[in-house]
Amino acid sequence: MNIKLAVLASGRGSNFLALIKTIQQNTLKAEINTLLSDREKAHALDIARTHNIPARYIPYDKNNRQTFEEQAVKQIKKQGCDLVILAGFMRLLTPYFIREFAHRILNIHPSLLPSFKGIHAQKQALDYGVKISGCTVHVVTEDMDSGPIIGQRAVHILEEDTEETLSARILEQEHALYPEAIQRYMKRIRKSVYSEQYCLPR
Repeated sequence: MNIKLAVLASGRGSNFLALIKTIQQNTLKAEINTLLSDREKAHALDIARTHNIPARYIPYDKNNRQTFEEQAVKQIKKQGCDLVILAGFMRLLTPYFIREFAHRILNIHPSLLPSFKGIHAQKQALDYGVKISGCTVHVVTEDMDSGPIIGQRAVHILEEDTEETLSARILEQEHALYPEAIQRYMKRIRKSVYSEQYCLPR
């Protein structure tokens, strides 16, 4: 049975598009049931519509984040999604949302966690002077960028790297890692004695 995914995205949707391509190639055994965005002009919405994926813009009020999240939760549950995938979603989720989908939210971060959490991770790596960075797929918990790690890929930092060039090379690895990590996580859950806790198909 295919994994049913809900994707949250705020911008260009490059990881979202990469997931679509791996599904089309039958590399990732999944279907994307909904794409939700907090930005009306997000290119991810255009990508979803082009590929006939139900897409919805939900306005985001930073003074009342739960308003967005309540609508998102309703849509995700309506579509019967197994996992929530953050693909360039530039908002911190509240404990309310995380508890609604406990152990079922994955995120990809452009560093080798636990190093360089938060925003501008690539710049943090360059400023610190490390020689290797990369990307990490992890389970989302209430602590930012701190959930269990599902997979990582390393990227060597070059002498001439800028934030932009390093970000571009890390992004290439994100596109390869994310579908692999999603598939791996689903297999892990389905083999677990706690499968029913996650409300996932066996």
